[in-house]
Amino acid sequence: MADSIRIVIVDDHSIFRSGLRADLDASVEVVGEAADVPSAIAMISETVPDVVLLDVHLPGGSGDDSTGGESVIRGSLPTTARFLALSVSDAAADVVRVIRAGARGYITKGSSGGEVSRAVHAVAGGDAVFSPRLAGFVLDAFGAVAGEIATTTDELDRLSAREQEVMRLIARGYAYKEVAAELFISIKTVETHVSSVLRKLQLSSRHELTVWASQRRLL
Repeated sequence: MADSIRIVIVDDHSIFRSGLRADLDASVEVVGEAADVPSAIAMISETVPDVVLLDVHLPGGSGDDSTGGESVIRGSLPTTARFLALSVSDAAADVVRVIRAGARGYITKGSSGGEVSRAVHAVAGGDAVFSPRLAGFVLDAFGAVAGEIATTTDELDRLSAREQEVMRLIARGYAYKEVAAELFISIKTVETHVSSVLRKLQLSSRHELTVWASQRRLL
């Protein structure tokens, strides 16, 4: 289908992957599957999907306080894919950890195939997706840091109007060529603006920029 969303399913249970694949809408095309962190990173690199449906707890994660899903996200960057976490857990710590790592949404495995399909389309379109309960965790985590929202205007004043446009698109997960097409500028100009934005905001990567923008509700 011309408007299908290409996805990779990352989960260590083959029965769950098979069931999910069967339940997804026809507009969602599964282009690959993986069962652990190393194979997930390799599969994402090989297939370049639009969205990665990602189990939070995977074999092969690194560190006692790191989930396997977080390791997949960090190991796959930079990538044009957007990540949608899918887990049996709705613990606040798991939700916040994977969102800080760069996931665009988090839904539980109790969701229906139709609900997952709609979430995939929303994330592919640049939206963030959470159930009402999980959304509360995210707002609390990213909105309760004292002084962050209050300083947003001053921080944005460091950026030109064009830099702010580029910043928002990059933070939403757009590739450089997508930003260039959206703003009718060259890829080289996009690269220049991104470098300037990172320097002015004292950030070191696209991932840090996404976290920065999410914390200030700029997405």
